[in-house]
Amino acid sequence: MKLEELRLQIDEIDEKIVSLVEGRMKVAGKIAEYKKENGLPVLDAKREAEKLDSVCDMADECFRQYVRELYMTMFRLSREYQSALNNKEK
Repeated sequence: MKLEELRLQIDEIDEKIVSLVEGRMKVAGKIAEYKKENGLPVLDAKREAEKLDSVCDMADECFRQYVRELYMTMFRLSREYQSALNNKEK
């Protein structure tokens, strides 16, 4: 397979990833609203730990460290977004 063909595959995957990340962040926004209405903190360390274990278990062993890093970053970004939304609404 040629490099350009492989890059096209990456481009197609990236389009899907962006769409999925946007969808995930929209749901995180709804979670932020729920947490604010119910006096819950943005960080739920237990949930994050459980989710991290779960997604790492889904990944092939050779990719687990990358999945772990990716999700840790997504959790951080989600918390930042939720905090920003809740602070904006004050």
